Amino acid sequence: MEKEQLIAEIERLKEERNAIIMAHNYQLPEVQDIADFLGDSLELARKAVKVDADVIVFAGVDFMAETAKILNPNKTVLLPSKRATCAMANMLKVEHILEAKRRYPDAPVVLYVNSSAETKAYADVTVTSANAARIVAKLDSDVVIFGPDRNLGSYVARVTGKKIIPVPPNGHCYVHRKFTVQDVERVRKLYPNARLMVHPECEPEVQEMADIIVSTGGMIRHAPEWNEWVVFTEREMVYRLQRLYPEIKFHPAREDAVCVGMKAITLSHIYESLRDMKYRVEVPEDIAQKARKAIEKMLEMS
Repeated sequence: MEKEQLIAEIERLKEERNAIIMAHNYQLPEVQDIADFLGDSLELARKAVKVDADVIVFAGVDFMAETAKILNPNKTVLLPSKRATCAMANMLKVEHILEAKRRYPDAPVVLYVNSSAETKAYADVTVTSANAARIVAKLDSDVVIFGPDRNLGSYVARVTGKKIIPVPPNGHCYVHRKFTVQDVERVRKLYPNARLMVHPECEPEVQEMADIIVSTGGMIRHAPEWNEWVVFTEREMVYRLQRLYPEIKFHPAREDAVCVGMKAITLSHIYESLRDMKYRVEVPEDIAQKARKAIEKMLEMS
């Protein structure tokens, strides 16, 4: 099927199913173009609560679709590809949390939304890269169990002054780990007038050389402050920023900063997902109930 025909069929099926498409900033450009809502994890979680539709097609990775389902238990949530998964979220297991709780029984468990529903059920509150430091600062504890991204945890520790216990010890995003000090030095020479916006999942030494350290939502908010930026996150964020601010220059820090899980969803997958109502996201009610409390606490505290 040609691209135009695919888009027309997706629009027809959306109307027929009373469906909306939610997409993350790292999705392929053609997927971003057809989304009803585009955003980072926090923005999409907020929008998921207010959605007026029977079906949510989630163009993101599995933990995001699970979050949408937890917040909308009576709606049908579809993940268009089973390959759309997050390697970092999969690193965190329930036993990592239980072991940390044995060592630090009074420490609250703060989990990045980039985690499975099963692990979220053990969280006191969830966070995103946009609100992690703010929420941890509000907690009445100097020690916090935090996972699964160690780099985001070290950023939170630096900003709040609190002791962060990382679970697992070396949880990370393989895309953000690609960025090095050498990349910073290279782009500073290549684009001498540009400022650097760096995601807090990047290595601490890369963060230290940034002009600003921000989530993808923060990148959108701060972009108008300067006329040229190098973007240290997943490559497709540049497409989103360029669409929003055509008068500003944006450069990807690395062309190979690509999340395979995010790129697992294509227009064809979205069409087939709506056509066949697949793949339905289900979260067992006992897990969903506990995870919902942690997510709702995040939304209240944000």
